[in-house]
Amino acid sequence: MESVFGLVGKDFAIVAADTSAVHSILVHKTNEDKIMLLDSHKLMGASGETGDRAQFTEYIQKNVALYQFRNGIPLTTAATANFTRGELATALRKNPYMVNIILAGYDKETGPSLFFIDYIASLHKLDKAAFGYGSYFALSTMDRYYRNDMTVEEAIELVDKIIMEIRSRLVIAPPNFVIKIVDKDGAREYAWRESIKDAPIPASEPAAVSASS
Repeated sequence: MESVFGLVGKDFAIVAADTSAVHSILVHKTNEDKIMLLDSHKLMGASGETGDRAQFTEYIQKNVALYQFRNGIPLTTAATANFTRGELATALRKNPYMVNIILAGYDKETGPSLFFIDYIASLHKLDKAAFGYGSYFALSTMDRYYRNDMTVEEAIELVDKIIMEIRSRLVIAPPNFVIKIVDKDGAREYAWRESIKDAPIPASEPAAVSASS
């Protein structure tokens, strides 16, 4: 029941994702961050099998860093999207990654951009995108309210509308979401939307010392 979605505003891009780590009918944790910071100006939101998601996003992050280390300049958002698509296409013929990606970034020359990349290596540049069961509500809500000249405040209001719609309409809805933003000042965490928190693990009590007779 994953939900990952993103949109491009006037001079920024936003990616939001649920934070539930699940297996079968069990919820293991509700604070899993599914949006990775690839570098100072790129975000990668991912949905899919937990192992594939974690391994593949880290693989892309390290290769982006390696390119910058070797060449002295960072990859553009479009170049990162094409590299990611190429790796998924190569893996598709060998050992496919079951992972869907929303890549957002900001470049000085072109401004903000958002790319949709699915597990069969389809790549599209879009103004708004979504993956998972929550996409049914995210896409319809964005179709109704999205504008490409939205301010940050208006975009966050739209994101909150989507989260409320997912929570109220999806039969098994994720309770918590993380929102991240990228603009000329860089990629960063913007806010969490939490309805429940993981219970803290109690510290083990020291064994009682018996009094000596």
